[in-house]
Amino acid sequence: MQTMPSLPEISPRELKQKLDESESVFLLDVREPSEYDIVHLEGAQLIPLNTLPHNVESLPSDQEIVVYCHHGTRSLYATAYLHQNGFRDVKNLAGGIDQWAAEIDPTLQRY
Repeated sequence: MQTMPSLPEISPRELKQKLDESESVFLLDVREPSEYDIVHLEGAQLIPLNTLPHNVESLPSDQEIVVYCHHGTRSLYATAYLHQNGFRDVKNLAGGIDQWAAEIDPTLQRY
């Protein structure tokens, strides 16, 4: 059985530092629209995981992509999918938006 290669992750703190320094990061939210409506990171593009294969052409191949979901599981699948499809600079946000809210922005609604 083939094991999954470990996928690159980024911690909420590392991502916050990049955003604070105005680095060019494409935020990809792979949750459902109802979840996005509750809470999302500013500037994030919503592409639910099940629609990702149909929208992969709309993603920037020349920019770092950080994928997130609620707790980090769906975004892990999305990160793996994008790596398999030639995207080299893709990272999974460890712990998802829930950990972001816990560590970085306690004003965000948690669910």
